[in-house]
Amino acid sequence: MPRVVVPLAQGCEELEAVTIIDLLRRAQVEVITVGLDEQPVRCSRGTVIHPDTTLDQVLDQEFDMVALPGGGPGADNLDNDSRVRTLIQRMAASGKYTAAICAAPKVLAHAGILSGRQATSYPGVLEGLHLSDILLKEETVVKDDRVITSRGPGTAMDFALELIETLVGRERRDEVEAALQRPPHQTRV
Repeated sequence: MPRVVVPLAQGCEELEAVTIIDLLRRAQVEVITVGLDEQPVRCSRGTVIHPDTTLDQVLDQEFDMVALPGGGPGADNLDNDSRVRTLIQRMAASGKYTAAICAAPKVLAHAGILSGRQATSYPGVLEGLHLSDILLKEETVVKDDRVITSRGPGTAMDFALELIETLVGRERRDEVEAALQRPPHQTRV
């Protein structure tokens, strides 16, 4: 069973965090939520999440993917934590997946993971970094080798489904998506 670590920082976007956690668990992926400290995490809209453990407790464990929810100031809190950067860099160096949504792709950028890659983020986040070596896209979800990025709260379900497909295959993704009763994609006029 694949293992995914989801770091939760104070001020994270709860819609993104809960969607990632919930959908991956529906796909029978082991998800470990970690706080940057031992406190419950108060999300950007006031929802309180109690992480499974702390980041310090899992730093030496092996994971197949790290998935970062965004939100403000959650993404800044992740970005300012050297342990998060070290975890991301270690996982990327060992061929594991790194994923981030909304404002959190900047954490990947500052860790050097997006250099020379296609990526997306909440509008203005990656553009605001003025890093000319990131190939910016405006797509809902962008996968470039073992790096997956997405736009924001409205794309959280698409992002989580892409993570499922990446980790356990298209068939499991389709099973999870069918059970969600999502309407077929329609082009807006």
